[in-house]
Amino acid sequence: MVTEHKRARVRGLAVCAAAVVASGALASGPAAGVEVMKAAGPSGPAPTRPAPAATAPAARPAPAPVPLVPTLPVPGPPALPGLPTPLVPELPKPPKIPAVLGGPAFGAFLSSDADGVTRMPLLSHWLGGAELRVGHTYLPGNEWSDIEGDVDFLDSWARWRNEKADRLFVLNVPLQERNEEGVPDDEVGRLLRQGAAGEFDHHFRALAERLVRLKVPDTVLVLGWEMNGTTYTHRCGPDPEAWKKYWNRIVAVMRSVPGQKFRFDFAPSRGRDDVPWTKCYPGDGTVDIIGMDSYDQPAGMTFDQQVKEPYGLQAQVDFAKAHGKPISYPEWGLFRNGDNAEWMRRMLAWMDEHKPLYNTLTDYCPHGVWQCDDNPKSSRVYQSFLFGRTDEPTPRPTPTPTPTPKPPAPTAPPPPSDCSPLDLGSWVEHWLGGKLCVRFDWWPRDR
Repeated sequence: MVTEHKRARVRGLAVCAAAVVASGALASGPAAGVEVMKAAGPSGPAPTRPAPAATAPAARPAPAPVPLVPTLPVPGPPALPGLPTPLVPELPKPPKIPAVLGGPAFGAFLSSDADGVTRMPLLSHWLGGAELRVGHTYLPGNEWSDIEGDVDFLDSWARWRNEKADRLFVLNVPLQERNEEGVPDDEVGRLLRQGAAGEFDHHFRALAERLVRLKVPDTVLVLGWEMNGTTYTHRCGPDPEAWKKYWNRIVAVMRSVPGQKFRFDFAPSRGRDDVPWTKCYPGDGTVDIIGMDSYDQPAGMTFDQQVKEPYGLQAQVDFAKAHGKPISYPEWGLFRNGDNAEWMRRMLAWMDEHKPLYNTLTDYCPHGVWQCDDNPKSSRVYQSFLFGRTDEPTPRPTPTPTPTPKPPAPTAPPPPSDCSPLDLGSWVEHWLGGKLCVRFDWWPRDR
């Protein structure tokens, strides 16, 4: 979610970036005496969320060692208080997640509003025509009307999504109004319990109906992102059990809207943060994708440490595999370690290896590479890695088939020298299996 002040800052950065791109654009066994001569035939037989925030959050002290992600039971469909009884058992099954072809589907967060749509072709041009198949934006969380989708820019994103059948629209959805206003824990806990009891159902039903009307019923919804941190009013820490019931209730309400095909992405920030993100996991019945927001932080932490830390990158991959879910990276980018080309190279290689359903780079300072001039080395790595890439596998040239040699046509052997062939006609020769020849032996009468 981007405030007006932050949006204006990103817009200014993008204008400069567009000018740079524009200038660069110019610069796959017969009786005795009779023999039958047989015809010869052929033989043989497959961050801590900084998005979109201009003010970077304060660095946290290194967390105490925590065991890697524990094995969690897989809960069944939750009982949702206050909803009509038939709603829960009749929920449609989550849509099947399509396989990812080639490299991961990727995009970048460029701006929340319609400017984010207009900048996508410019970024694609900078990447040598690489296909940005993912569009990503955030609903504001100032008032409930924002969360209901009452924002003009959704029309632009819906039109972009519907221009091509294989595009993916990703929408971050706050779970509470006043989402970045520093609401204290006791009030957050009370709000979570209200949500779990159904007091906010109508807001999420309104959002679902609006998305269906805009013809984007297959939107990927990142509900209550970075819930394991302290930044947002939709955080999980003050009451994890109420948070999980609230998430499940929202999914039930949105899936009850006719025509929907939504997919729900559970996306904590990497690492333990304020609480282990596994404590907030609402269950396999309402989660379609296991996401993670991963920035290059804290200062001094290497990429290998980010992989191995408790609740880190490897823990996410293992958890998703154990629960039969694809992974995603809705937010990722540079941060506390500055212009870190090695980290950029390793993160891109990690995604190529583990094939998330999608990833979107947060492209503004200090995280980005196109709308931010502070990271030139990382920018070159990102550009060279994705230059000209599409999601389709590279076609292989079709080899010219080598002609198979044909065996010579069978020929009849010559008759024996002491045998005279008889012409009996083709039908008789076919029945006999060859020509008939008669050997004549002569004896003088005087014997």
